[in-house]
Amino acid sequence: MFIDSHVNLHGEDFAEDLDAVIARAREANIGRMIAICCKLTDFEAVSAIAEQHEDIYCSVGAHPHHAKDRPDITADELMEMARHPKVVGIGETGLDFHYGYSPEAEQYQSLKTHIDVARRMDLPLILHCREADTAMADLLEEEMGKGAFRPLLHCYTGGSELARRAARLGAWFAASGIITFKKAEDVRQVFREDVPDDKVIIETDCPYLAPVPLRGRRCEPSFLPHVAQGLADTKGWTLDETEARTTANFFDLFDRVSRP
Repeated sequence: MFIDSHVNLHGEDFAEDLDAVIARAREANIGRMIAICCKLTDFEAVSAIAEQHEDIYCSVGAHPHHAKDRPDITADELMEMARHPKVVGIGETGLDFHYGYSPEAEQYQSLKTHIDVARRMDLPLILHCREADTAMADLLEEEMGKGAFRPLLHCYTGGSELARRAARLGAWFAASGIITFKKAEDVRQVFREDVPDDKVIIETDCPYLAPVPLRGRRCEPSFLPHVAQGLADTKGWTLDETEARTTANFFDLFDRVSRP
């Protein structure tokens, strides 16, 4: 059984064939999926998918691109949303200094609120980080000093410094289809050398980042075994070993997801 820890199933990309996409995922031995909320106004649509399918759970949060939409969101407001019975994680939140769609100050403000909620509710914190490695590492260390929480650096493409510093804090890391890309040797090196074996999980981040040999297509959860093969090749594991390790690691982190 594989677990897709990060899917984006709501919205127009899957509007015409969502049921078929989910059926193909099950046929590919995808035992659980987490539907990710990146915009607070999308939570109703995201959670509705989780409500309709026993094997799909969800998160609640605001991607740094959307931090500007509700920079004043309070921890109490976010906690109320997170009490939905299918919510198993907080986020996607984080820092993105590449696009700058939200001012940095508002990204920090939103991220700190998400951290507070993840800490208080003891839920995994799903993090996006782009061109903000040092800022993210500094903030995680600062916030961990205020009280423990469980960070997950999703679709990890950061450098060794952030990986090492986050690993010392007990963070998890998710490999996406990028780990199969020909030009992503720097990403593979970090997963080989800096990501602990017991802290790595896998995701598709569908509909984005389809893995080789399906690159260029709309990504979907049924492509996850190709991501697993990329991680297996990187770590020197068999595919069966990768399946067992990443599934066990997933349930260690997402402990409110039921086991099949």
